[in-house]
Amino acid sequence: MKKLGVAIIGCGSIHKVHADAISKSESAHLVCVADVVEERAQATASQYNCEWYSDYRKVLENDSVDVVHICTPHYLHALMAVEAMNAGKHVLVEKPVAIHFDEVWKMISSRDKNNRYIGICFQNRFNPSSVKAKEMIDSGELGPVMGIKGIVTWHRDESYYTQSDWKGRFATEGGGVLINQSIHTIDLMQWLAGGVKAVRGSVSTRLLGNVIEVEDTAEATMYFNNDAVGIFYATNCYTFDSPVEIEVHCEKARLRLYNDKLMVEKQDGSSYVVDEDTGNTKYKSYWGKSHGILIENFYNCILNNEPKSVITVEEAFESLKIIDGIYKSASTGNKIYI
Repeated sequence: MKKLGVAIIGCGSIHKVHADAISKSESAHLVCVADVVEERAQATASQYNCEWYSDYRKVLENDSVDVVHICTPHYLHALMAVEAMNAGKHVLVEKPVAIHFDEVWKMISSRDKNNRYIGICFQNRFNPSSVKAKEMIDSGELGPVMGIKGIVTWHRDESYYTQSDWKGRFATEGGGVLINQSIHTIDLMQWLAGGVKAVRGSVSTRLLGNVIEVEDTAEATMYFNNDAVGIFYATNCYTFDSPVEIEVHCEKARLRLYNDKLMVEKQDGSSYVVDEDTGNTKYKSYWGKSHGILIENFYNCILNNEPKSVITVEEAFESLKIIDGIYKSASTGNKIYI
C-alpha cells in the first residue's frame, strides 16, 4: 500500500507529537518540515531523516507531499490551511481552527472547491474515557443530560509569554485561556452534551496584566440545545496544572471525567470507574495521549475516502463560536445566542 507523504509546518513545542506519530504510522511517512527558524527545522529534519525548508511555500510545491500538518501560531492556521488545500494537499490543523469567523468560511470554501480533507486536532475526543462517556450519553442508558460543568485550573507564568513572539496578544493568539488552554474542555462539553445555543459569561486578567493583553480567567453559563445548562470556569492563575474536570449530570447518574478516568456516580452515592486512559506520555500531560489515534484515523479517512472520523472545520467552529459568545457577553453583559 502506498504511504501518504506528510509534511509538518511549524517546529515549535507541539510538532514533536505529530512527528513521532508519523514515524510510527503504517499509513504515512515524513517527507519534510518547515519553520522560519532554520535551526529548528534543521534539528527536526536531522532527527527524523527528512528534508527541511525555512519557507513553508516550498512544502506546498513538493509533489511528494500529500498531507500537511499545521503546527504554527494560531493566526497562521487559516492562511496556511487554505494555501495548502489550494495546492492540492490534505490538511490537519492544530487547535484552534482559526481565530476569526471569516477565516473559517475561507477554509470551508477551499476544502469544497479543491475536494480535500481537512481535520482539526481535538485529540481528547479520542481518549478512551471520552469515547466511552459519549457512547453512554448517546445510548440513553443514563437518561437525558440535565447539566454539565467544566473546570480548568492551570498555571502560566510570565516566561510562558515572554519567551514567545505570539502568545498573549489578541492579533496572534486570538485570546488567552479560552482559546488556548481551555478550548479542548469547551469542545468536549459541547460535544458530550449536544451543542450550545447561548452563553453568558465574563473574562478578566488577574495576574499578568502588565505582560499580556488577553484574559487569564474566564467563566460562563452555557445553554445547550437540549435545554441542559452548563457551567464553565477556566484560569491560568493557579499554582500548577491541575487535572481538568468535566462532570455530566444525567437523569439517572453522573459521569465524571477526571485525571484520565471516567467514573459513574449513581444516585445512591456509589461510584465506580468505567474506563481509564492508560499508559504514560512523554509529552506534556495536558496534551492528552490521543494525538496518534487522531492522526492515524485522519490518514485512514484519506486513504479509504471515508470522512467518518474527521473532526471537521464545522465541528471545530462550534468551540470558536462559544468563545466568541463569551467575549461578547463579557463586553455587553448580555446573554449571547450562538
